[in-house]
Amino acid sequence: MSENPESKVLLIQFAKWPELGRVKTRLTPALGEQGALAAHQRLTLAVLDNLLVTGLPVQFWWDRPLTEPPASALPVLEEIHSGGAVQRFQRGTDLGARMQQALATGLEDHHKVLIIGSDCPAVEAGYVAEAVAALDQADVVIGPSDDGGYVLIGARRTTAGMLDGIAWGSPQVLEQTCEKLIEEGLSHRLLEPRWDVDEPGDWERFIRLSGDHEAAQ
Repeated sequence: MSENPESKVLLIQFAKWPELGRVKTRLTPALGEQGALAAHQRLTLAVLDNLLVTGLPVQFWWDRPLTEPPASALPVLEEIHSGGAVQRFQRGTDLGARMQQALATGLEDHHKVLIIGSDCPAVEAGYVAEAVAALDQADVVIGPSDDGGYVLIGARRTTAGMLDGIAWGSPQVLEQTCEKLIEEGLSHRLLEPRWDVDEPGDWERFIRLSGDHEAAQ
């Protein structure tokens, strides 16, 4: 493992390619498909900006490799390039397998690795710093979300089955994850909850906090 101080912590952003009809579908009834796509783009960029501000190394992991990125991805690709982030691609049969693989891969060259979702704009630099510090006392850190899932997961140690058997998308995600970590012999610490953007009310909250009331329409 590298001993370069700058390589001790790695931030990974998980994101879906911005494709019409494939992203933020729960916002579609309120915003339409184009509006949901625009919301996904804006949220992805907001999270990326939050991570780049930390000054820590950032990797951006798309949900799958594509022969040709969609034109709607251009603003994100430009921000990745200008911010010095590294692009990679997720691998695994479900979200748990993809996150475990990303954490394990990151830990090959870093002491601590955090994964943040692209619908979690409430994860700002201060929250990232809390997560990094928590990994001094625990193998895994989780930032719970208000809906029973989580906005962030980080690790300094992993096991192959640490995220197996989780009912992704259900209100039991956090509870099941904690139970699985204990079963795998991994200690964990929970941060204060944060909110993410799944439903129209979440989007309205994001827009209100951003001060851009027209975008909520």
